[in-house]
Amino acid sequence: MRKKLIAGNWKMYKTDEEAGRLASGIADGFDGSDKADVLLCPPFTSIKTVVEVVEDSPIFVGGQNMGWEKEGAFTGEISPEMLLTLGCEYVILGHSERRQYFSESDQLIGKKCQLALSLGLKPIVCVGEQLEEREADKTEEIIRTQVEGFSAEVDYSRVEEIVIAYEPVWAIGTGKTATPDQAVEVHKLIRKIWKEKYDKQIADGLQILYGGSVKPENSDDLLGEEEIDGALIGGASLSKDKFLKIISSAT
Repeated sequence: MRKKLIAGNWKMYKTDEEAGRLASGIADGFDGSDKADVLLCPPFTSIKTVVEVVEDSPIFVGGQNMGWEKEGAFTGEISPEMLLTLGCEYVILGHSERRQYFSESDQLIGKKCQLALSLGLKPIVCVGEQLEEREADKTEEIIRTQVEGFSAEVDYSRVEEIVIAYEPVWAIGTGKTATPDQAVEVHKLIRKIWKEKYDKQIADGLQILYGGSVKPENSDDLLGEEEIDGALIGGASLSKDKFLKIISSAT
């Protein structure tokens, strides 16, 4: 049985002091579980603080993005080795906001994914369709293009370490949430694509998270689905009480 992963993406919120307080509150409220892992992804400026705060807890820390090269003249970018030396174990790649505002392509996301894997960072690769694409019945086409596009850049030997997050863009920060049935349908599609590309064993082991306005009011229904292996949470992860309630839905 796949273990669930509850990941908080704090985006461009929380100063260093605020991040430390939030991480401390979450660490105090989560003492570990054999059913779910917990991951915090603060802004780059607070990673060191959060790592130190959760050091004696079972909580993992990750980055929200990274560059596509190990090092170099790339002003403003963060290398995977920088994340590793701070204590990160995960990194979010290909979030819809990176695709939308920074024009990241499937190929670039795949290149980042391969680099992360080669250095020991576990990538959470995001995929998802826009509202107009869903309404035009193009969800399967978009998801297949994104999944096949990024994974084409990854060595076969590394694919078992990838996590995929299905984040319908129309549900991110809008208050709209995919129903459990809608989410499960796409999760099954992703697993089917993975099986076609690799094999059944690798597909059965793939951890697929749901992200898109996950909150305490819907977390029991979403995380109760066998096909949903956890959640990538934005707004609700900025509240200790809300985030801990979602964790309890998984545990």
